[in-house]
Amino acid sequence: MSKRLTVLVVLSLVIVLAGGAIFLRGRLPVAEDIGEVPQETEELQKVTATVETDLYAAARDQMVERGIIAYGIVSPEVIAVMRRVPRHQFVPDEYLHLAYENNPLPIGYGQTISQPYIVALMTQELDVEAGDKVLEIGTGSGYQAAVLAELDIEVFTIEIVEPLALEAEQRLEELAYESIHVRNADGYFGWPEEAPFDAIIVTAAPDNIPQPLLQQLKIGGVLVIPVGPIGGVQELWRVTRLSLDEFQSTSLGGVRFVPFTRTLD
Repeated sequence: MSKRLTVLVVLSLVIVLAGGAIFLRGRLPVAEDIGEVPQETEELQKVTATVETDLYAAARDQMVERGIIAYGIVSPEVIAVMRRVPRHQFVPDEYLHLAYENNPLPIGYGQTISQPYIVALMTQELDVEAGDKVLEIGTGSGYQAAVLAELDIEVFTIEIVEPLALEAEQRLEELAYESIHVRNADGYFGWPEEAPFDAIIVTAAPDNIPQPLLQQLKIGGVLVIPVGPIGGVQELWRVTRLSLDEFQSTSLGGVRFVPFTRTLD
């Protein structure tokens, strides 16, 4: 088979598999499979990787237009990072075709990767600046931490489910997010040795706001957290620390998160 014909066949396969938002994440045939020399296989891999990247970028742009901007997110910085972070790298393979739908997805152990709009909303409400230090409670897949890190901030993220913490840490390292620090621990107590934080984000819903988290906020810092009953509709709150003992709370509306897990549960 000629080099040009082989490339066209691979491109055709990629385009067909991309129909209906199903993206290619399979291995390419090795040299023995197609009867070509290794140099040809490397070239085909580069071509296919380029096409695959373009397909994901297009799906991500569509997600941002329809599920982020159309839903009212206005921060240029948040919109830009939502276009950059490869959400398909943070979802299980069986949900890869849904990676850029505006919905939460299961990631195992009773946990989920949040709806892209909610990730964008919570990030926007944190109102962080480059160089800030942010604490995240509920690492999950690591997607929210990656979005935050793209804003040039230092992220300290805690996950109570050990396998998820280990998987997220490895994934973030592979994606070269050097400003993210992962800890397997009970997030109720925060990360006191790194406090105070410019902002804190909680991606699971407790029935009340953990006091240690409030005390680890800088004066002027912001906490964004869902609060409410297990299995019901919760309320998303933006809490600003005005002084050592004064806080201002603003409701951001109804949400539905997985419950906040404690080591004592």
